[in-house]
Amino acid sequence: MVVGDWCCFGGSTSGPDESDRDPVLLVSGMGGSILHSKKKRFWFSLESRVWVRILLADLEFKNKLWSLYNPKTGYTEPLDDSIEILVPEDDYGLYAIDILDPSSFVKCFHLAKLYHFHDMIDMLTGCGYKKGTTLFGYGYDFRQSNRIDRIMDGLKEKLETAYNAAGGRKVNIISHSMGGLLVTSFMSLHSDVFSKYVNKWICIACPFQGAPGYINDSLLTGLQFVEGFESYFFVSRWTMHQLVVECPSVYEMLPNPGFNWKKQPEIQVWRKQSENGETCVKLESYDPVGSYTLFEEALRHNELTYDGKKIALPFNISILKWAAGTRQILNNAQLPKGVSFYNIFGTSFDTPFDVCYGSETSPIEDLSEVCHSMPQYSYVDGDGTVPLESAKVDGFAATARVGIACEHRELLSNETVFRLIRKWLGIEDKVSNIPSKTSKVMDVKFID
Repeated sequence: MVVGDWCCFGGSTSGPDESDRDPVLLVSGMGGSILHSKKKRFWFSLESRVWVRILLADLEFKNKLWSLYNPKTGYTEPLDDSIEILVPEDDYGLYAIDILDPSSFVKCFHLAKLYHFHDMIDMLTGCGYKKGTTLFGYGYDFRQSNRIDRIMDGLKEKLETAYNAAGGRKVNIISHSMGGLLVTSFMSLHSDVFSKYVNKWICIACPFQGAPGYINDSLLTGLQFVEGFESYFFVSRWTMHQLVVECPSVYEMLPNPGFNWKKQPEIQVWRKQSENGETCVKLESYDPVGSYTLFEEALRHNELTYDGKKIALPFNISILKWAAGTRQILNNAQLPKGVSFYNIFGTSFDTPFDVCYGSETSPIEDLSEVCHSMPQYSYVDGDGTVPLESAKVDGFAATARVGIACEHRELLSNETVFRLIRKWLGIEDKVSNIPSKTSKVMDVKFID
C-alpha cells in the first residue's frame, strides 16, 4: 500500500471547522513531561524546573529529583522531604509536553531532542484544533508506576475535561512510548470510564512487551537521555542511574517474561572464575527471569551520597513485585467495544536487545563491576529504543498497524506519522496520489 500525501490547512473552507472535531488528548512517555519542584511548607512558593533543564541540570537533579521508593504508599518520593514534585498544567496540559526545556538557550540552538510534542501540537493547531477546547495534553510524574492512583485519576480527569469542553464528544488519545503502557493500564483498570470517554486511540512507539536492551542496561549502568553536544550540559549517566533504580515505571518496562519472544532477550557477562585452582573465563547468560538475580548481585553495593549521608540503592525487590502486578494488568487489558485502536511503530534502526558486559580479554571478576562498565549490545530491528517485536505485538484488535522507518522520538515529528494521524482523525482536506519522496511506510496492515 502507498500512503498518499495527506494535507490539511487550518483555514480551508473545504475541511471541517474546529467545532466538527473530536477532542484530542496527547499523552507523553518516559521522560516526556516537564517536572517542577516546590517547597511543601509554604502556601506560596516559587516552582523551579528540575526536568528537563540543560544548564545546572546535574546539580538540580541530585538536589531535588533523587528519590526513594516507599513500599507503604507505592510512590517514589524525593530524598528531600520538604519538597514536592509537580507537573505544570499551563496551556491545558500542553506546556509540560511541548518543549521539555523551554529556555532561551534551548530555543536559540533549537536542540531538537527536547522539542517533544512541539511539532505535533503545531500540526494539530494548524489543522484547526483549539487548545482548551479540542486539544489537551497529559504530562505526569513519569518516575511513578503506570498504574498508581494519582496518575490514573489524573488521566480520568483529563478525559472528562476534554469530553466536556468539546460538548460531550468522545476523545481521541495519541500516546507516545511508555504513555501507551499508561493508557493500557487505565483501559484495563477502568474499562467503563475508557468506553465512556474514548473514541480512538493512536499509539506511537509503545514498548508493549518491554524494551529489553534499553531497560536492562538502564538498571545496571544508567540512562543517557541525550548525547553529543547537549550531554555536556545535561544530567550524567551515573546521576540518572541513581534515579532509575528507584523508578517503578522503569521496572514495568523490563522484558515481559511471559511473552513468546522469537529469541529470549539476554544479559551476558564475561566472568573470570577459578576452577580446580585454574583461572578461566566464561560467558554467563541470564534470561528475563534469571536477570533478577544478576540485578541483585550487581547492585548490592550501589549507593549515593545525599546531604552528607550515604544511602543504599540496591535492586529494589518491592518495586519488582509491584511491577509484576502491573505486567499482569497489562496482559489482561482488552480493547472495549466501540473504541478504534491504531498502532504506529518505528523500524529500520538498530535497537538494543541483548546486552553484554566485560569481554573475553577483560572479564568481570565481581558482578558489582558491571555497574561501572560500558555495555556492548546486540541489535534487532526497531526504532533505536523499542524493538519492533515488542512495539508491534499489542494484543488488541487494531484497525491499523503501521511501521515507519524512523527513530523513537523522531516519530513525534515525522511527516508520514502526521499524514496518518490526520487521516485517522478524519481531518484531511486534500489527497494527493503522489507518494512522499522522503518518508517510508514499511509495514502496513489494515484490519477490517
